[in-house]
Amino acid sequence: MDLKSHADRLRSRTLKSVVEAGRTISEFDACGWNINVSRQFLDADAETALAKLASQKDLPGAVERLFTGKTVNPSEGRAALHWALRAQETEFADAERVRKSSEAAEALASDIANGRKTAANGHPFKAIVHIGIGGSDFGPRLIADAFHDSRLPDVELRYCANLDPLDLELALAGLDPAETLVVGVSKSFGTEETLYNLTRARDWVRAGVPADWAKHFVLVTANPERATAWLNGAKGLILDLPESVGGRFSIWSAGSVACSITLSSDVMKGFRRGAAEMDAHVQTAPVHENAAIQLAMLDYWNASFMGFGARALLAYSRRLRLLPAYLQQLEMESNGKSVGPAGAGVGGATTPLLWGGEGTIGQHSYHQWLHQSPSIVAAEFILAPGSRTDEAGVTGLTAHALAQAEVLANGRTLEEVQKEEPDLPAEIAAQKVHAGGRPSTFISTSELTPEKLGSLIALYEHRTYLAGVLWGLNSFDQWGVERGKTMASRLKPDGEGSKDAVTNHLIKRLQT
Repeated sequence: MDLKSHADRLRSRTLKSVVEAGRTISEFDACGWNINVSRQFLDADAETALAKLASQKDLPGAVERLFTGKTVNPSEGRAALHWALRAQETEFADAERVRKSSEAAEALASDIANGRKTAANGHPFKAIVHIGIGGSDFGPRLIADAFHDSRLPDVELRYCANLDPLDLELALAGLDPAETLVVGVSKSFGTEETLYNLTRARDWVRAGVPADWAKHFVLVTANPERATAWLNGAKGLILDLPESVGGRFSIWSAGSVACSITLSSDVMKGFRRGAAEMDAHVQTAPVHENAAIQLAMLDYWNASFMGFGARALLAYSRRLRLLPAYLQQLEMESNGKSVGPAGAGVGGATTPLLWGGEGTIGQHSYHQWLHQSPSIVAAEFILAPGSRTDEAGVTGLTAHALAQAEVLANGRTLEEVQKEEPDLPAEIAAQKVHAGGRPSTFISTSELTPEKLGSLIALYEHRTYLAGVLWGLNSFDQWGVERGKTMASRLKPDGEGSKDAVTNHLIKRLQT
C-alpha cells in the first residue's frame, strides 16, 4: 500500500481511535529532549511505509553528504558547512576554515567585553547596536532575548532590521556615539535594508566621533572587499561569514558576535556545544531513533499526504517566545518551494505555513481558533521552562501545555458537556463542543539552558534539510526572496518602473 492509500485510510478515522489502536507510546529522546509523536495520524503500517521511503530517499546518505562537505546546494554548487561553526574539530580544510571563523569572532568578542578593544576615546563600549535582517537578525535576537538574564550589566544591546527610518532612530535613541559599537551583518554586503541602516549609523557615529570612527564598527560579511570600500579608507574590524553558511543557518557564526560580547561567556559556548551534541546524534542514531529523520518524515507526511497546510508552534517557555519567528524563516524560506533543483515541479504540497507564539499567552487569543474553528491545524508543543526557581509555576505551565494538547486531540462531545454541566441551555451546550482531531507533537525538556537551545535549533536545521530531501527541494537557496528585491529596485525613482497598472496607480496615490 502506498502512502496516499495509508493517508486515505487513516483520514477516515478519528484521531482518538488511531491513537488508542496504537496502544504504545511513540516517542524518542535526543540530547535531553523528549519528542512524543503519539498524537499523529500514524499507525504501524503507515510508519513502515514512511521508513521505506526514508530508505529509498537515502536520508542517512543525505546526512553523510552534509557532514562530509559534499555539494548539497546545487543552485550555487556549494556544500552547507554551518555545522562546522559549532564543531570541536573538523576533518577537512574547508570545514576547518569555517570553524575558525567563529573562533575569531569569539576572540574579538572577548577583547571587547573585557575592555582590551575600546572605543576611539579609549573607554569600553557601553552599548552595542546590531544591524542586520533575516537570518542576520532573527538568530542573534533570539539568543539575546532567550538569555536576557545573562547579559553583562554594563553593556546595552539593541537591534535594528527594518527599512522604516524609525527602527534605527529607536535603536540609537539616548545613546552616545562615543560609547557605542555598531555591528553590521550582511553576507553579501549588498543587502539594501542593512546598508541603508548602516550608512545612517555611520553618519551618526562620525558626527560624534570625527577621528577613528571606524573603531566603532564590526562588519560581518563574506564580501570583505565591499565592506572595506564602505569604510572608505578607514581601518575597521571585519569578520568572516563564510560563503558556505546560509543566512538562515548563520546563528552559530560571527553574525552573533553581539551576543558573545554582551552575554556571559558560557552562553555561546554552551549554545554551540549543545548543537554539536545534536549533530552527533543525527549522524549516529539509527533511523527509527533519529529525531531529525523522524520529524522530517512527519513533516512530509502531514503536509503532503494528510493535507495539513499549517503548523502551530506553541512554545511554553519565556525563553522561546521568539522561536516561532526564527523558525518561520528557517523552514519556509528553505522549503517554501514547488520546483526542485532540476527545474521540474515536485508535485503536491511542501512545507506548511509555520506560525505560533508563547504559551500560556496564546491560550487567551488564537487557541480558541485552534480548538473550535472548522480548520484543522497540526500543533507542535515545546515545553521548556526557563527557570525552576518556583516549582508551582513550572507545574502550572506543564499542566496547561498538557491540557491544551489533550483537548486538541480528544475534543469534548455534547454528551460530555451535558453530563458535566447538566443545567446548561441547549444552545450553550452546543457551543461548548470541541471537535478534537487536531494532531500534535509534544517536545519537552526539564529546563531550557544554552545547551538545550543549541541542540533544539540544530535539530530543526537538520529536520528542515531532510524534509527538503523528501520533497526533492534544494533547502539552501531562496529565489523567491531574490525576485522581490529585484522588483523593489525597479520601483524607485531612478528605476525602470512597473508595467503593472495597479502598482502604477498606487505609486501615484502615494506621491500625493
